[in-house]
Amino acid sequence: MPNVEKVSVALTPEMAMVVRQAVESGEYASNSEIVREALRDWKQKRALQQEEINEIRRLWQEGLNSGPSRFAHMADIKAEARRRLEGQGEQGA
Repeated sequence: MPNVEKVSVALTPEMAMVVRQAVESGEYASNSEIVREALRDWKQKRALQQEEINEIRRLWQEGLNSGPSRFAHMADIKAEARRRLEGQGEQGA
């Protein structure tokens, strides 16, 4: 492995036991292999979270760009939702 930097990681006794068991069972070749895999998974999770954040921001901006709402108050939104719900019930009958 080129350009390796050693770091120290503190684990709870339970986590350390799980790591030892994974190495002893042959599932992983070393503690470092486990940490590298965990970091790859973490990086992927962070990238997905960032994509989700970007999507929320995009949708938020889309909402802002769409102009003012036709509803002035929450009560108006609820009334419209009830009206639509009642209309669906009549269609299904």
